[in-house]
Amino acid sequence: MSEPRGGPAPDAPIYVAGHRGMVGSAIVRRLQAGGYTRILTAGRAELDLRDRRAVDAFLASNRPAYIFIAAAKVGGILANATHPADFIAENLAIALNVIEGAHEAGVERLMFLGSSCIYPRDCPQPISEEALLTGPLEPTNAPYAIAKIAGIALAEAMNRQHGRRYVSVMPTNLYGAGDNYDLATSHVLPALIRKAHEAKLARVPALILWGTGTPRREFLHADDLADACVFLMEQGYAGPLLNIGTGEDLSIGELARLVCRVVGYEGEITHDLSKPDGTPRKLLDVSRLHALGWRHRIELEDGIARAYADFLSSFG
Repeated sequence: MSEPRGGPAPDAPIYVAGHRGMVGSAIVRRLQAGGYTRILTAGRAELDLRDRRAVDAFLASNRPAYIFIAAAKVGGILANATHPADFIAENLAIALNVIEGAHEAGVERLMFLGSSCIYPRDCPQPISEEALLTGPLEPTNAPYAIAKIAGIALAEAMNRQHGRRYVSVMPTNLYGAGDNYDLATSHVLPALIRKAHEAKLARVPALILWGTGTPRREFLHADDLADACVFLMEQGYAGPLLNIGTGEDLSIGELARLVCRVVGYEGEITHDLSKPDGTPRKLLDVSRLHALGWRHRIELEDGIARAYADFLSSFG
């Protein structure tokens, strides 16, 4: 059956690795909304992506026409600092097993999802795709970033050596339904949602924010990321590394005030200056993506309201 718009046919098998995570589940929802009827998924109990033999058997049996690699071990500054070996080892294993396994199974097309932390800590803003490997990484998440950079390099090497059409996309900071709200492992936005909610319930006078609040960050709703990924699949995109984001940022202090407003917390915001700030600024240059015809739709305040509603449905 022919591939419409450069992408797989509606009944072609499409494998979403990491379908239970925030990103993977958003991709599954977007594929279902787009009329794709053969979405392949396997939970960790069924398929451990760190096990190469298991991955090879799954791909040989199912023969997907397209693969989204949304599976990853992820976490915030604290989690990365506490478990750096786990972050590099697990993410290297996932990238190697799925990308090389896809090639061995004859899969022509694949999308590897990374993170904006692959870029140097101090590079010109907004960050273009050409900034990769031009300077030192942010130390707090370097092991994770190195694993993702290795995945990008492997996908590109498969294209050069074997003529595959494996693409890598680098999303900015993500949030949305199914996010991780564990304060020991979560990223900044879900952590702020939980902290503001608990501060409101406890009626504490102040919410404590890590660091100075001056670093600037860009945030993209997971549903927008999923839409961008499926858009690229359907367009048959087979080009170089591509950033996915909004092209807009704000300071962590501004983000905290926005979250507090959405949650309804009216106390003060104070700063724990003993905690690290992380990278000073991370704003992606998304001009290539815009030139292809895709832009985000969910604005930040609306997205935070959706995320808070999801948090309340699970933890409220």
